[in-house]
Amino acid sequence: MELVTRFAREAAARGLRTTALTAFAYDGGGRYRTNLRGWYVHRNRTLAITEDGRYYVLGVPSSLRARLVGADVPPADPPLIVGRGARDGESMPLATLLQRRLDAGDDWP
Repeated sequence: MELVTRFAREAAARGLRTTALTAFAYDGGGRYRTNLRGWYVHRNRTLAITEDGRYYVLGVPSSLRARLVGADVPPADPPLIVGRGARDGESMPLATLLQRRLDAGDDWP
């Protein structure tokens, strides 16, 4: 999706720091290393965009293998509305979420 690719280009152009991304276990069993590097775009660190402009939902099943060698997380198709249908009622257009992330710069949790 062009919106995500554009975010990655703009974040790099602005010099936003990238970070090693971690995945969360669906069952709350902790976080796992991944081989991904990029920017978290949701404050709870469940959504990210990598340096190559791919969108990721960073949730994985718990596993001993992932604990030992890291988790494999496939890229996902970005939704136009993030959080639609979520229990907390916090949904917003992806474009708004990405603009907020860019505007926050490196001052991001």
